[in-house]
Amino acid sequence: MRSDLAFANGAANRGKEMMVFDWDKAARLIKEMKPEIASAGLADDWEWTGGMIYDGKPVMDDYTYLSSTWATPEISIDDEVFDCYIMSGQTEWNCATKWPQSALDILEGKNESV
Repeated sequence: MRSDLAFANGAANRGKEMMVFDWDKAARLIKEMKPEIASAGLADDWEWTGGMIYDGKPVMDDYTYLSSTWATPEISIDDEVFDCYIMSGQTEWNCATKWPQSALDILEGKNESV
Protein backbone atom coordinates (compact mmCIF):
# COMPACT_ATOMS: atom_id res chain seq x y z
CA MET A 1 0.00 0.00 0.00
CA ARG A 2 1.22 3.48 -0.73
CA SER A 3 2.36 5.29 2.39
CA ASP A 4 0.04 8.25 1.74
CA LEU A 5 -2.97 5.89 1.65
CA ALA A 6 -1.82 4.15 4.81
CA PHE A 7 -1.47 7.53 6.53
CA ALA A 8 -4.95 8.57 5.35
CA ASN A 9 -6.49 5.30 6.58
CA GLY A 10 -4.76 5.74 9.94
CA ALA A 11 -6.01 9.32 10.27
CA ALA A 12 -9.56 8.35 9.26
CA ASN A 13 -9.64 5.61 11.89
CA ARG A 14 -7.96 7.51 14.73
CA GLY A 15 -9.63 6.75 18.06
CA LYS A 16 -11.05 3.39 16.97
CA GLU A 17 -10.15 0.27 18.92
CA MET A 18 -7.15 -1.65 17.59
CA MET A 19 -7.43 -5.09 16.02
CA VAL A 20 -4.47 -7.11 17.33
CA PHE A 21 -3.13 -10.36 15.89
CA ASP A 22 -4.65 -13.31 17.79
CA TRP A 23 -1.68 -15.51 18.62
CA ASP A 24 -3.84 -18.18 20.29
CA LYS A 25 -6.03 -18.54 17.17
CA ALA A 26 -2.88 -18.68 15.03
CA ALA A 27 -1.46 -21.43 17.22
CA ARG A 28 -4.70 -23.45 16.98
CA LEU A 29 -4.74 -23.08 13.17
CA ILE A 30 -1.09 -24.09 12.88
CA LYS A 31 -1.60 -27.07 15.17
CA GLU A 32 -4.67 -28.16 13.19
CA MET A 33 -3.28 -27.59 9.68
CA LYS A 34 0.33 -28.67 10.38
CA PRO A 35 1.96 -26.39 7.79
CA GLU A 36 5.68 -26.16 7.13
CA ILE A 37 5.50 -22.36 7.24
CA ALA A 38 3.03 -19.66 8.24
CA SER A 39 3.18 -15.90 7.83
CA ALA A 40 1.22 -13.01 9.31
CA GLY A 41 0.52 -9.46 8.22
CA LEU A 42 -2.11 -6.78 7.85
CA ALA A 43 -4.65 -7.00 5.00
CA ASP A 44 -3.71 -4.84 2.03
CA ASP A 45 -0.38 -3.97 3.68
CA TRP A 46 1.60 -7.24 3.85
CA GLU A 47 4.59 -5.68 2.08
CA TRP A 48 5.24 -3.40 5.06
CA THR A 49 3.78 -5.42 7.94
CA GLY A 50 4.09 -9.11 7.11
CA GLY A 51 6.64 -11.73 7.94
CA MET A 52 7.15 -15.37 8.75
CA ILE A 53 5.88 -16.48 12.16
CA TYR A 54 6.30 -20.26 11.85
CA ASP A 55 8.89 -22.40 10.08
CA GLY A 56 8.39 -25.82 11.63
CA LYS A 57 8.64 -23.99 14.95
CA PRO A 58 7.74 -20.49 16.14
CA VAL A 59 9.84 -17.77 14.48
CA MET A 60 10.77 -15.12 17.00
CA ASP A 61 13.09 -12.85 15.01
CA ASP A 62 11.30 -11.99 11.74
CA TYR A 63 9.72 -8.54 11.51
CA THR A 64 5.95 -8.22 11.73
CA TYR A 65 3.62 -5.37 12.67
CA LEU A 66 0.29 -6.92 13.57
CA SER A 67 -2.18 -4.39 14.92
CA SER A 68 -4.28 -1.71 13.27
CA THR A 69 -7.50 0.26 13.53
CA TRP A 70 -8.25 -0.25 9.85
CA ALA A 71 -6.25 -3.17 8.38
CA THR A 72 -7.29 -6.65 9.48
CA PRO A 73 -4.52 -8.86 10.94
CA GLU A 74 -4.27 -12.07 8.91
CA ILE A 75 -2.43 -15.38 8.88
CA SER A 76 -1.34 -17.19 5.72
CA ILE A 77 -1.07 -20.97 5.94
CA ASP A 78 -0.51 -23.14 2.86
CA ASP A 79 -1.65 -20.33 0.53
CA GLU A 80 -4.87 -19.83 2.52
CA VAL A 81 -5.36 -16.50 4.28
CA PHE A 82 -7.50 -16.23 7.41
CA ASP A 83 -8.56 -13.21 9.45
CA CYS A 84 -6.77 -13.63 12.76
CA TYR A 85 -7.39 -10.92 15.32
CA ILE A 86 -8.78 -10.01 18.70
CA MET A 87 -9.80 -6.53 19.80
CA SER A 88 -7.18 -4.76 21.91
CA GLY A 89 -9.61 -4.37 24.82
CA GLN A 90 -9.75 -8.16 25.13
CA THR A 91 -6.00 -8.76 25.43
CA GLU A 92 -2.75 -7.28 26.66
CA TRP A 93 -1.10 -8.07 23.31
CA ASN A 94 -0.03 -5.30 20.94
CA CYS A 95 1.93 -4.85 17.70
CA ALA A 96 5.16 -5.91 19.45
CA THR A 97 3.78 -9.18 20.86
CA LYS A 98 5.51 -12.25 19.47
CA TRP A 99 4.43 -15.77 20.48
CA PRO A 100 3.05 -15.25 23.98
CA GLN A 101 3.27 -18.21 26.34
CA SER A 102 -0.43 -19.08 25.91
CA ALA A 103 0.09 -19.59 22.15
CA LEU A 104 3.29 -21.59 22.67
CA ASP A 105 1.38 -23.81 25.11
CA ILE A 106 -1.31 -24.43 22.47
CA LEU A 107 1.33 -25.45 19.91
CA GLU A 108 2.86 -27.83 22.45
CA GLY A 109 -0.54 -29.30 23.38
CA LYS A 110 -0.34 -27.96 26.94
CA ASN A 111 -3.54 -25.92 26.75
CA GLU A 112 -6.17 -27.80 24.75
CA SER A 113 -9.11 -25.84 26.19
CA VAL A 114 -8.05 -22.45 24.74
